[in-house]
Amino acid sequence: MSFALPPLPYALNALEPHISAKTLEIHHGKHHNAYVVNLNNLTKDTPLANASLEEVVVASAKDPAKQGIFNNAAQVWNHTFYWHCLKANGGGKPTGALAAAIDSAFGSYDAFAEQFKQAAVTQFGSGWAWLVAENGALKITKTGNADLPMAHGQTALLTVDVWEHAYYIDYQNRRPDYVQTFLDKLVNWEFVAANFAEAQTKKAG
Repeated sequence: MSFALPPLPYALNALEPHISAKTLEIHHGKHHNAYVVNLNNLTKDTPLANASLEEVVVASAKDPAKQGIFNNAAQVWNHTFYWHCLKANGGGKPTGALAAAIDSAFGSYDAFAEQFKQAAVTQFGSGWAWLVAENGALKITKTGNADLPMAHGQTALLTVDVWEHAYYIDYQNRRPDYVQTFLDKLVNWEFVAANFAEAQTKKAG
Protein backbone atom coordinates (compact mmCIF):
# COMPACT_ATOMS: atom_id res chain seq x y z
CA MET A 1 0.00 0.00 0.00
CA SER A 2 1.26 3.45 -0.82
CA PHE A 3 0.10 6.81 0.44
CA ALA A 4 -1.79 9.05 -1.98
CA LEU A 5 -2.35 12.78 -2.24
CA PRO A 6 -5.98 13.32 -1.24
CA PRO A 7 -7.92 15.70 -3.47
CA LEU A 8 -8.91 19.10 -2.18
CA PRO A 9 -12.50 19.14 -0.89
CA TYR A 10 -13.27 22.12 -3.17
CA ALA A 11 -12.15 23.69 -6.44
CA LEU A 12 -8.83 25.55 -6.59
CA ASN A 13 -10.62 28.90 -6.87
CA ALA A 14 -13.27 28.16 -4.21
CA LEU A 15 -11.58 30.18 -1.46
CA GLU A 16 -10.91 33.30 -3.51
CA PRO A 17 -10.38 36.15 -2.88
CA HIS A 18 -9.12 35.12 0.55
CA ILE A 19 -6.81 32.32 -0.61
CA SER A 20 -5.97 32.33 -4.29
CA ALA A 21 -6.13 29.43 -6.71
CA LYS A 22 -2.39 29.96 -7.26
CA THR A 23 -1.70 29.43 -3.57
CA LEU A 24 -3.76 26.24 -3.47
CA GLU A 25 -2.19 24.99 -6.69
CA ILE A 26 1.30 25.32 -5.21
CA HIS A 27 0.45 24.48 -1.59
CA HIS A 28 -1.56 21.36 -2.38
CA GLY A 29 -0.12 20.31 -5.72
CA LYS A 30 3.55 20.94 -4.88
CA HIS A 31 4.15 21.08 -1.11
CA HIS A 32 1.54 18.59 0.09
CA ASN A 33 2.32 16.26 -2.80
CA ALA A 34 6.04 16.38 -2.04
CA TYR A 35 5.40 15.14 1.49
CA VAL A 36 3.38 12.23 0.07
CA VAL A 37 6.14 11.31 -2.39
CA ASN A 38 8.80 11.55 0.31
CA LEU A 39 6.76 9.45 2.72
CA ASN A 40 6.30 6.70 0.15
CA ASN A 41 10.03 6.69 -0.59
CA LEU A 42 10.95 6.57 3.10
CA THR A 43 8.53 3.78 4.04
CA LYS A 44 8.93 1.62 0.93
CA ASP A 45 9.90 -1.96 1.82
CA THR A 46 9.51 -1.29 5.55
CA PRO A 47 6.78 -2.50 7.95
CA LEU A 48 5.34 1.04 7.94
CA ALA A 49 4.54 0.78 4.23
CA ASN A 50 1.36 -1.13 5.14
CA ALA A 51 0.39 1.00 8.12
CA SER A 52 -2.23 3.75 8.17
CA LEU A 53 -1.05 7.34 8.09
CA GLU A 54 -2.00 7.79 11.76
CA GLU A 55 -0.10 4.63 12.70
CA VAL A 56 2.99 5.93 10.91
CA VAL A 57 2.75 9.27 12.72
CA VAL A 58 2.46 7.64 16.14
CA ALA A 59 5.16 5.02 15.47
CA SER A 60 7.69 7.62 14.33
CA ALA A 61 6.85 10.50 16.67
CA LYS A 62 9.20 9.54 19.52
CA ASP A 63 11.89 7.75 17.51
CA PRO A 64 14.83 9.99 16.51
CA ALA A 65 15.84 7.40 13.90
CA LYS A 66 12.49 7.93 12.18
CA GLN A 67 12.52 11.75 12.22
CA GLY A 68 12.35 12.00 8.45
CA ILE A 69 9.40 9.64 8.31
CA PHE A 70 7.64 11.56 11.07
CA ASN A 71 8.18 14.93 9.41
CA ASN A 72 6.67 13.80 6.13
CA ALA A 73 3.85 11.66 7.59
CA ALA A 74 2.82 14.42 9.98
CA GLN A 75 2.85 17.00 7.22
CA VAL A 76 0.66 14.79 5.04
CA TRP A 77 -1.77 14.48 7.96
CA ASN A 78 -1.58 18.17 8.90
CA HIS A 79 -2.29 19.40 5.39
CA THR A 80 -5.14 16.96 4.80
CA PHE A 81 -6.72 18.14 8.06
CA TYR A 82 -6.09 21.83 7.26
CA TRP A 83 -7.88 21.66 3.89
CA HIS A 84 -11.02 20.49 5.67
CA CYS A 85 -10.77 23.35 8.17
CA LEU A 86 -11.44 25.73 5.25
CA LYS A 87 -14.55 26.36 3.17
CA ALA A 88 -16.00 29.03 0.94
CA ASN A 89 -18.18 31.48 2.89
CA GLY A 90 -16.84 30.12 6.14
CA GLY A 91 -15.67 31.89 9.27
CA GLY A 92 -17.76 33.74 11.78
CA LYS A 93 -18.84 32.09 15.00
CA PRO A 94 -19.59 28.44 15.74
CA THR A 95 -22.97 27.33 17.08
CA GLY A 96 -24.43 24.66 19.29
CA ALA A 97 -22.42 22.46 21.63
CA LEU A 98 -19.09 23.63 20.19
CA ALA A 99 -19.96 27.28 20.78
CA ALA A 100 -20.97 26.50 24.36
CA ALA A 101 -17.72 24.60 24.95
CA ILE A 102 -15.65 27.48 23.54
CA ASP A 103 -17.50 29.97 25.75
CA SER A 104 -16.91 27.75 28.77
CA ALA A 105 -13.21 27.21 28.05
CA PHE A 106 -12.23 30.72 26.97
CA GLY A 107 -14.95 33.01 28.29
CA SER A 108 -16.29 34.01 24.88
CA TYR A 109 -15.77 33.39 21.18
CA ASP A 110 -13.95 36.73 20.89
CA ALA A 111 -11.52 35.70 23.64
CA PHE A 112 -10.95 32.38 21.89
CA ALA A 113 -10.33 34.11 18.55
CA GLU A 114 -7.83 36.50 20.10
CA GLN A 115 -5.91 33.70 21.80
CA PHE A 116 -5.96 31.53 18.69
CA LYS A 117 -4.69 34.38 16.54
CA GLN A 118 -1.99 35.15 19.10
CA ALA A 119 -0.80 31.54 19.01
CA ALA A 120 -0.68 31.57 15.22
CA VAL A 121 1.09 34.91 14.93
CA THR A 122 3.67 34.17 17.64
CA GLN A 123 4.64 30.71 16.34
CA PHE A 124 8.25 31.48 15.44
CA GLY A 125 9.15 30.26 11.98
CA SER A 126 7.11 27.50 10.40
CA GLY A 127 4.32 25.63 12.15
CA TRP A 128 0.68 25.43 13.09
CA ALA A 129 -1.83 26.81 15.60
CA TRP A 130 -4.49 24.45 16.90
CA LEU A 131 -7.70 24.16 18.85
CA VAL A 132 -7.48 20.76 20.56
CA ALA A 133 -9.33 18.58 23.01
CA GLU A 134 -7.22 17.15 25.82
CA ASN A 135 -8.72 15.11 28.66
CA GLY A 136 -12.10 16.57 27.83
CA ALA A 137 -10.92 20.19 27.91
CA LEU A 138 -10.50 22.61 25.01
CA LYS A 139 -7.07 24.19 24.64
CA ILE A 140 -5.20 26.35 22.15
CA THR A 141 -1.73 25.18 21.28
CA LYS A 142 0.91 25.73 18.63
CA THR A 143 3.49 23.40 17.13
CA GLY A 144 6.66 23.96 15.16
CA ASN A 145 7.41 22.52 11.74
CA ALA A 146 5.59 19.17 11.35
CA ASP A 147 4.69 18.58 14.99
CA LEU A 148 1.01 17.93 15.69
CA PRO A 149 -1.41 17.29 18.58
CA MET A 150 -1.61 13.55 17.89
CA ALA A 151 2.00 13.20 19.04
CA HIS A 152 1.05 14.70 22.41
CA GLY A 153 -2.10 12.76 23.21
CA GLN A 154 -4.38 15.56 22.04
CA THR A 155 -7.23 15.52 19.52
CA ALA A 156 -7.07 18.18 16.82
CA LEU A 157 -10.29 20.11 16.24
CA LEU A 158 -9.07 23.06 14.13
CA THR A 159 -5.77 24.22 12.65
CA VAL A 160 -4.30 27.08 10.67
CA ASP A 161 -1.11 26.55 8.69
CA VAL A 162 1.42 29.30 9.35
CA TRP A 163 4.22 28.01 7.16
CA GLU A 164 4.95 30.89 4.79
CA HIS A 165 3.98 28.88 1.71
CA ALA A 166 0.40 28.82 3.09
CA TYR A 167 -0.05 32.58 2.72
CA TYR A 168 2.92 34.37 1.19
CA ILE A 169 1.57 34.73 -2.35
CA ASP A 170 -1.61 36.36 -1.04
CA TYR A 171 -0.44 38.13 2.12
CA GLN A 172 3.36 38.44 1.80
CA ASN A 173 4.69 38.91 5.36
CA ARG A 174 1.29 39.88 6.81
CA ARG A 175 0.65 36.72 8.80
CA PRO A 176 -1.78 38.49 11.20
CA ASP A 177 -3.98 39.50 8.26
CA TYR A 178 -3.99 35.94 6.93
CA VAL A 179 -4.96 34.51 10.33
CA GLN A 180 -7.68 37.13 10.84
CA THR A 181 -9.12 36.35 7.41
CA PHE A 182 -8.97 32.64 8.22
CA LEU A 183 -11.12 33.25 11.30
CA ASP A 184 -13.49 35.75 9.73
CA LYS A 185 -14.03 34.22 6.28
CA LEU A 186 -12.72 30.67 5.98
CA VAL A 187 -13.16 28.42 9.03
CA ASN A 188 -15.34 25.39 8.35
CA TRP A 189 -17.11 25.29 11.72
CA GLU A 190 -19.18 22.26 10.71
CA PHE A 191 -15.96 20.25 10.35
CA VAL A 192 -14.69 21.53 13.71
CA ALA A 193 -18.03 20.70 15.37
CA ALA A 194 -17.90 17.16 13.96
CA ASN A 195 -14.37 16.72 15.36
CA PHE A 196 -15.56 18.04 18.72
CA ALA A 197 -18.54 15.67 18.77
CA GLU A 198 -16.27 12.72 17.95
CA ALA A 199 -13.85 13.73 20.72
CA GLN A 200 -16.75 13.93 23.18
CA THR A 201 -17.95 10.46 22.14
CA LYS A 202 -14.46 8.99 22.66
CA LYS A 203 -14.23 10.66 26.07
CA ALA A 204 -17.61 9.23 27.09
CA GLY A 205 -16.57 5.78 25.87
